[in-house]
Amino acid sequence: MAFEELVAQRPRSSRLRRDRGEREGLGFRLKRIALVAAVLGLVPAGISYLETVFEPSNTALSIRSVEWLRSNGAASLVNTIESVYYSLTAPEKGGPPLRKLPRVGIGTAASATASEYRPPNIVPLANPPLPGEGVWVPTRPNEGPNPPILLTTFRPEPQEYPRIVAGVAWINTKRTEIVLYPGRLEPSVEMPNRGPEEVPPSERYRLLATFNSAFKLEDSNGGFAYDGHTYAPLKEGQATFVKYSNGTYNIIAWHGGPTAPPNVVFARQNLPLLVEEGRPNPRLNESAEWGATLGNAVRVWRSALGIDSHGDLIYVIADDQTAPSLARILIHAGAVRGMELDINSYWVTFISYDAPGAKDPQKLLEFERPANRYLEPDDRDFFAVYEKTPTATPPQTLGPQPLSP
Repeated sequence: MAFEELVAQRPRSSRLRRDRGEREGLGFRLKRIALVAAVLGLVPAGISYLETVFEPSNTALSIRSVEWLRSNGAASLVNTIESVYYSLTAPEKGGPPLRKLPRVGIGTAASATASEYRPPNIVPLANPPLPGEGVWVPTRPNEGPNPPILLTTFRPEPQEYPRIVAGVAWINTKRTEIVLYPGRLEPSVEMPNRGPEEVPPSERYRLLATFNSAFKLEDSNGGFAYDGHTYAPLKEGQATFVKYSNGTYNIIAWHGGPTAPPNVVFARQNLPLLVEEGRPNPRLNESAEWGATLGNAVRVWRSALGIDSHGDLIYVIADDQTAPSLARILIHAGAVRGMELDINSYWVTFISYDAPGAKDPQKLLEFERPANRYLEPDDRDFFAVYEKTPTATPPQTLGPQPLSP
């Protein structure tokens, strides 16, 4: 009997069982292959995450884990979760008024000399104002008539949000030197030498203040020039904090090409300008450009840096701010141009030091990070403000000592 006839005569049920068994076996093999492929695919991700866990860092593991997820394909999910969280925890309008403002600075500033500019006190928006609201205070005692840094606080939205307080620092650029320091991880660019990643101990004798830089470059689509070298191309039209070789500073919309010219010491970019010609950027209310993860309308901790008409700098920081409300704070404090810096409670930082040697550090407002943040290697780039003409003497370094007889 032919083979075909034998097959035809076999019970149909046995053939069905055989076919089903073959399909199930094929399905099992495919599932096993898929599982092995998935495991193999997770190995590089697992190695990457373990590297993040064990690399040197002063950032909390929970924050680093979120940043790792954001950089490894889960940015949309993380952004959605953060947006929902901040929307649910947004401050309610109204509520009891504050009885006092946070303490900033020391004492009162002496009367300014006629030969040097000092900003007028910020006009309080609340009526009646609280004691000291909008009044500039030096960071150290006995600073004389022209302190290099002045601090104050005021309530920027007293009618709708009477408990929100903005902290402001005015920095006299004629009496100070500002230095940009790369962090351990940011900017995420190849650099032959990232430097100390903290305020160098040898420079702390003249340290006045430190403050946070801006977004990660991958989030801001910005450039980074440092010590005369461009490490990330500068982007046309982006808000840029610039230090020039003649010792002056500016905040501008960049139109100088992708490479910083020789007269630029540093250039740090972050998003478009918040404030232009003393007015809010007209796109603030219709664009989400001022928050890579949260947009411009979610109320979170935000910080910004502006420049006034005299070429001095104005740093502002406040909780529960949108990009438009942050711009209004800058303008009310005297800025003619300004840019957003970093946002979220974990990244905003302004610290002044009440005594030479980085002693007695004081936070401008009660943000999350400790007051010694930049006195140890930090993961992100930051700025240090130094006395241009130090009042203290530098620490003495001991040279080779003679051998004992």
